[in-house]
Amino acid sequence: MKLNLKQYHPVSRFAIYLLAVAMIAIGVFHLMRPYDTMLYVPAFLPGGITWAYIVGASFVLVGLSFIFNQYVKITSYLLAFFLVFFILTIHLPNAMNAASAEYRTFAIINIMKDAAIAGFALHIAASAHHQHLHFEEDD
Repeated sequence: MKLNLKQYHPVSRFAIYLLAVAMIAIGVFHLMRPYDTMLYVPAFLPGGITWAYIVGASFVLVGLSFIFNQYVKITSYLLAFFLVFFILTIHLPNAMNAASAEYRTFAIINIMKDAAIAGFALHIAASAHHQHLHFEEDD
């Protein structure tokens, strides 16, 4: 289940690899410093620190998927889902309930950043035609 990278312009391939490296770096940060990310885990989610490890491992696996060109379609959709989930459960509540304008600005920047990455992940998933997930016939 490989993405045919030959169909991509070299700049597009570079962009996918750049996202892969960023996802791996963010994932490694989550795995090495889980308590730094613990502040952002919503209280309604059971499991506490486990989420930092799950997110870290997921980001590393997404990055490796892009680099090794395996399971790209499914990992792209899962990355987009994760990021939209973060926007709705972490960044949006932080923006609405921020105690300071500076913290609100930080939350809004995270909303825009995660939305942009989710959009790029959806573009990558939509471009992986030959991976045959077939949510729709023309997907």
